[in-house]
Amino acid sequence: MRQELGYKEKNGQFTKFGQWYADRVQDTQYRNGPWCDMFIAWAADKADLSQYVGEFAWTPSHAAWFMKQGAWTQKPEPGALVFFDWKGGKSYKGIDHVGIVEKVSGKKIHTIEANVDRIYLKRKTRETDKVVGYGIPRLVKASADKLGEIRSTEQPFVPAPRAETGQGSPLDVLGTPPALLTAMVLMTVVLSLRITGRRRGTHRRLAWPWNAPTTEREAAPARERVTIRVKASPSERAQTNSEHVQAKPHPTPAPAARPARTRVPAAAATRHSTSTRRKPYEPD
Repeated sequence: MRQELGYKEKNGQFTKFGQWYADRVQDTQYRNGPWCDMFIAWAADKADLSQYVGEFAWTPSHAAWFMKQGAWTQKPEPGALVFFDWKGGKSYKGIDHVGIVEKVSGKKIHTIEANVDRIYLKRKTRETDKVVGYGIPRLVKASADKLGEIRSTEQPFVPAPRAETGQGSPLDVLGTPPALLTAMVLMTVVLSLRITGRRRGTHRRLAWPWNAPTTEREAAPARERVTIRVKASPSERAQTNSEHVQAKPHPTPAPAARPARTRVPAAAATRHSTSTRRKPYEPD
């Protein structure tokens, strides 16, 4: 910056600082514009401090930027940007010039300013009665560093890695969600088959270990036949009865024996069934 002291604008208010800014913002009107603030933008870019100083050509906007950064003050210090209102106003909206504070001596400030005495970049000694305020680049940097520190702590919570345990048992898989889901599906299928069998009347127990018969009677298959009764001959009836008896898994108890009947002679039966006749030789 000090190496540029004594720079003088060219005809038509052209400067290399204006040319640089016009190329920066892609607007040719700044090539021949007031260049006090464009010089500061150029110097900050050369020093790699643009993010703390700002890049402006309009001084009121530059002052408002410092206010938003929380870096606006009424106390001068070396390195601060000093904003002037030649009419003596105290609002940033009336600012019409800016320079850089090089040194503070009592109530006076020593500055480096561009576009002063109409055409020069030079040092100036100023009273503070025309000063609106000061923009402090170091405060902008401090705020940026603090914001970066805050953002660096706003990381998603990462759970601590769990300690490795010993090798698990194969039975551990029984408590996993896939195993539980498989068990529920199997139970649903089994219940559906049982309900369907009951509705159709052909329900049979599945051969599960807990359905095994406990006695020989339960183990024997129960045969049920539906017999259509039709008139048949005595031989066919005897054959059917024989097959039915063979199909029964358990013998039916024999009917109780009836008491034997005593035979009565035919003559006696005739005697009891007919009326008594008197013989002709029997007396009355």
